[in-house]
Amino acid sequence: MKSLFAVKGNIIYTKELGKFEVCEQGYIVVEDDEIIGVFSELEEKYKEIEVIDYGDNLLIPGFVDLHVHAPQYPNIGLGLDKELMPWLETYTFPEESKYKDITYAEKVYSRFVHDLWKHGTTRAVVFGTIHKEATKRLMDLFAEAGLGAYVGKVNMDRNSPEFLCEETQNSIDDTLEIVKEYKDKYELVKPIITPRFVPSCTPELMEELGKIAKEYNVPVQSHLSENFGEICFVKELHPDAPFYGSIYDMYGLFGDTPTIMAHCVLCSEDEVNLIAEKGVFIAHNPNSNCNLASGIAPIRRLLARGIHIGLGSDVSGGHTLSMAHACVITSQVSNIKWIQSDRIDKPLSTADAFYLATKGGGAFFGKVGSFEPGYKFDCLVIDDSCLPHFKPLTVMERLQKYLYTGDDRNIKARYVNGKLVNEPKVIA
Repeated sequence: MKSLFAVKGNIIYTKELGKFEVCEQGYIVVEDDEIIGVFSELEEKYKEIEVIDYGDNLLIPGFVDLHVHAPQYPNIGLGLDKELMPWLETYTFPEESKYKDITYAEKVYSRFVHDLWKHGTTRAVVFGTIHKEATKRLMDLFAEAGLGAYVGKVNMDRNSPEFLCEETQNSIDDTLEIVKEYKDKYELVKPIITPRFVPSCTPELMEELGKIAKEYNVPVQSHLSENFGEICFVKELHPDAPFYGSIYDMYGLFGDTPTIMAHCVLCSEDEVNLIAEKGVFIAHNPNSNCNLASGIAPIRRLLARGIHIGLGSDVSGGHTLSMAHACVITSQVSNIKWIQSDRIDKPLSTADAFYLATKGGGAFFGKVGSFEPGYKFDCLVIDDSCLPHFKPLTVMERLQKYLYTGDDRNIKARYVNGKLVNEPKVIA
């Protein structure tokens, strides 16, 4: 039997980049997990359905985090005065080695999933570690919480610390095992092929990962052109490759199945052309790009090329899981980029950034991140009454004030796939 209900409140979302859709005291009608439509008044055929009235609260799509490292959560706020490669060696790799201990992994991962929920992230694309059992447990925890996720067992068989370097065949076998076991296990949680980045993966490993992605139609995620030191290292390893992204492409890891490349701060024009041609998503991570001195990605130019872009927290290079904060810094760094480009790259507005944090990243999951008909009902209920209002504000102004000055305490309810999602359990 199908479930039919409506939620009522001040509805605001983005159908397209840079333009808010607003329906004050409107209704979102939902059938099972999908949105029927947004209405200012309920049509006669819906008069008898259950209405959940959220009063004067804001109703917005759930946030989508397109790039985050679950095992790095204990390091949040640490080592952010270093550049990428020293930061990895000093903080990241030692922490990630701990996840061979499933008890430790469960403790951290349960808190990580809980805190994503707390900050209003309803779907995420997540890096795990090289450890098979810990990655499986992370996927289970997402499913138990009722959140949507792609979760990847990381692959690393070269140029990595001895305590975090796999045998090539083991890396392949463990990846294949997870893909087979989890591809159809859950509705909302799926595996994703995850070579850490080119320096950490041999050509043999990348070739086999590309074959697995293609055979099982599994998406791919990795890092691309984040930092000058990283790019130079890739060039040393692959001197004959025309550019960084071409190496992924050579092994079927660049758009042959749905693909996300994080950062893309320093892409060449040829690289941008290939990203656009192959339909690769970019995860823009302005917090970590500032913290680790990587630079500012030219998001406005990339959007003009029709490239799919979403936002990522990139914890723990980024220092917060809040995608509301990601919206704010996205707008801030775009202002700086505008000045640096002699005012050619138009700054990103609040509506632009909000689109990237919802529908932009949500597109990787399908029809996610908007309140348009046929979209999955992922929704946050925002109570902004505690924020200082000294004059009447429009719904758009209220949303902007929440993004810039609110926090997780303003989120009163979270829906994923049409279901109210309660607070997940944290394992002590």
